[in-house]
Amino acid sequence: QVQLVESGGGLVQAGDSLRLSCAASGRTFTTYHMGWFRQAPGKEREFVAAIKWSGASTFYTESVKGRFTISREHAENTVYLQMNSLKPEDTAVYYCAAGPGSSWPLKREYEYDYWGRGTRVTVSS
Repeated sequence: QVQLVESGGGLVQAGDSLRLSCAASGRTFTTYHMGWFRQAPGKEREFVAAIKWSGASTFYTESVKGRFTISREHAENTVYLQMNSLKPEDTAVYYCAAGPGSSWPLKREYEYDYWGRGTRVTVSS
């Protein structure tokens, strides 16, 4: 079992930065790939970024490449999403997810077993 709690969301202006955190509990955290998804108002949840269980590989959706960075600290059982050059279209609830460390990359919701409750990010223009 893995429990996930996101934090770090807020209201910022276009061009600003935010760092989201996802604190995980459970002894098997280090064996899971981790991902970030987001859901904008009136839209379906979409994949944002993923990091391999080892931290050695990352994968991003095209719209955030070069602006967002996913990372993980095993000692802290935490995954981060550093978001720079934020745009109004990044406004969404951001969710952290954990998926089995078998195939890679994990880009689809059904590939993840555990989910946090989300943290809201609002980017004003």
